[in-house]
Amino acid sequence: MSAADESGARAARPRAGARRGEPRSARRRARELALQGIYEWLLNGADAGVVDAHVREQEGFDKSDTAHFDRLLHGVIREAKPIDALLAAHIDRRAELLSPVEHAALMIGSFELLHCIEIPYKVAINEAVELAKSFGGTDGHKYVNGVLDKVAAEVRRIEVEAARAKRD
Repeated sequence: MSAADESGARAARPRAGARRGEPRSARRRARELALQGIYEWLLNGADAGVVDAHVREQEGFDKSDTAHFDRLLHGVIREAKPIDALLAAHIDRRAELLSPVEHAALMIGSFELLHCIEIPYKVAINEAVELAKSFGGTDGHKYVNGVLDKVAAEVRRIEVEAARAKRD
């Protein structure tokens, strides 16, 4: 995706101070690219295929887990309404009023909690928090963490309760 797409919207980019030089796994790179695509989609409502093509043009796309990228980007776009309905019970404002970066991170985290059972809930939350830290506002990651903790308790109740019982 270029710095500005056809609609003039700015693409999500890591903020200053993001962890540079740190090696990223192919799956984390897939999440970052999916976040950028969902960000574009949230801002201009472009067709998923157009968004997908923009993201695939990014340098380093070939180093991502393309299967997970496809699953996230297309799954989140396809299931945006049910994901936003799930989030609505745990956010303090309408989803449309969230920062697009935080909204995209929450959507990715929620999607993984709902559909990627092979990913432990703590990992799904942590990865969404890392997206918010890298691309979002100063304290957005705290909001993402708090909301996804509540989502996890709802959609992965048994896993969350088992982890809490183990901790106590």
